[in-house]
Amino acid sequence: MRRTVAPLTLEVFWSRLISVVEEQAAALIRTSFTPAVSECGDLSACAFDARGRLIAQAITGTPGHINPMAAAMRHILAEFPPETLAPGDVIITNDPWKTSGHFHDITVVSPVFRGDRLIGFFGNICHTADIGGRVFSADAQELYEEGLFIPVVKLMQGGRNSRDVERFLVANVRTPEELMGDLYAQMAANEVGAQRLLGFMAEYGLEDIEDLAEEVIRRSEHAMRTAIAPLPDGTYESEATVDGYDEPVTLRVRLVVRGDEILVDHSGTSPQSRRGINVVLNYTHAYATFALKCALAPDVPNNEGSFRPIQVTAPEGCILNATPPAPVAGRHILGHFLPALIFRALAPVIPERVMAEGSANLWNTSFHGLDAAGRRFTLLFFNTGGTGARHAKDGLSSTAYPSGVAGTPAEVIEARTPLVVVKRELRTDAGGPGTYRGGLGHWLVLRVARTPHPVTFSPFFDRLQFPARGLMGGLEGAKGEYYLSDGRRPNPKATISVPPGVDIVIGFPGGGGVGDPRKRPREKVLDDVRNGYVSPEAARDIYGAAADPTTIE
Repeated sequence: MRRTVAPLTLEVFWSRLISVVEEQAAALIRTSFTPAVSECGDLSACAFDARGRLIAQAITGTPGHINPMAAAMRHILAEFPPETLAPGDVIITNDPWKTSGHFHDITVVSPVFRGDRLIGFFGNICHTADIGGRVFSADAQELYEEGLFIPVVKLMQGGRNSRDVERFLVANVRTPEELMGDLYAQMAANEVGAQRLLGFMAEYGLEDIEDLAEEVIRRSEHAMRTAIAPLPDGTYESEATVDGYDEPVTLRVRLVVRGDEILVDHSGTSPQSRRGINVVLNYTHAYATFALKCALAPDVPNNEGSFRPIQVTAPEGCILNATPPAPVAGRHILGHFLPALIFRALAPVIPERVMAEGSANLWNTSFHGLDAAGRRFTLLFFNTGGTGARHAKDGLSSTAYPSGVAGTPAEVIEARTPLVVVKRELRTDAGGPGTYRGGLGHWLVLRVARTPHPVTFSPFFDRLQFPARGLMGGLEGAKGEYYLSDGRRPNPKATISVPPGVDIVIGFPGGGGVGDPRKRPREKVLDDVRNGYVSPEAARDIYGAAADPTTIE
């Protein structure tokens, strides 16, 4: 029988454990070769007990990486049971259905031993610069086109590199130095976590962390159930239509609340697509559980216990539970819409704890080609529009939600590619009007300027047809914009070639508003106009008497 950890001792131990995974994440960020990780934080860093149960995560990271790590550990231990592991082993995979949903995310897991005793695991996921196949895009019609499939294998065994695995990896990617640099950074980050954990255990005389893990998981489960219980039993539904690739996609959710448990059912969602916008169930589960934690229990630690009261299902073969060999590279496009879908379903019962729809999906921009010296470059960088307004608060402008990654500085874009950032500024009138205004998107203009070669561009854009909707009387945000200075308006998810001298013009969508716009305080409307968030014309037309024309001029 395990011992109960005293509350004060638990607080000390928990704080130390969080500091351990924070150091693990910091090591990965500081040593990564990929700007998506080093500049934007597109990663996870997690600690597990000896049974592979997620117990702690670093604050830095995205739900689409962190939550699938819990599922990944089950698959890894099925392939390599604890008795087959030894000090110095490192396991990797990018199997979309066993971890984070597409080939570009590589999972690295390292067992931790104290002497000859397995005491836990450290794992992380980060987005690699290139994984071969097509460039990172939503264009593929089969999984096999999207790059190198890495099954659950050992990259290191007993502290020795698996040279054969490395040779396969290096031979299949465009930028092998970046790939291998990132893998070594991931291994180093796990090693930092392991050394810090062993030091913490030695300091407090701990033989293992099982008592600590059990207590954290038990308390997290209890707290999550306590947060769910006040919701009235019943069924809550919503649906949304999004752009899709060649045709619109319908997303549906049905939340069934029974006591202290919730079933999230995505029946009625569109079937899987022939293009790479499909989502695996791991990723669907990640953003469903994340949304419920945000709405119901944001302060509860994210671990094995907090997942237990929530069940997530989607019909096999639908776009939120795609089956192989469906292409999945752009799975984030639809996956990021799920929190807003769940918030809309919950709005009738907890309106003060949900937010309106926002830009949602990251507008990833993936470039590759040759620079002026003929050297190959590859760069993925992130952009986003506005978030939806919240109860009693305006939405945030050009802020990633629900992914949480940072934008990429112009200096990094220009240092790593022959692109020039011509313009980056907020979009006036992009935020959905309301008592509380939706966040603004921004304009981004990129020019292919410092190479004689055309550049290949793969966008991952949505909300050009269906804008973010408001809640409780709030109005919708602005739709997205995307066109080229040569007159083209390409499919916003199709890879194109952009010749030198041509500008790529991108207008990121705004978030929806909350509440009747005519109830917005006059001083807030005037501040919006002075700051350029709202035009005088829109203020007069939408906010009416609240906007005094003689003051706004």
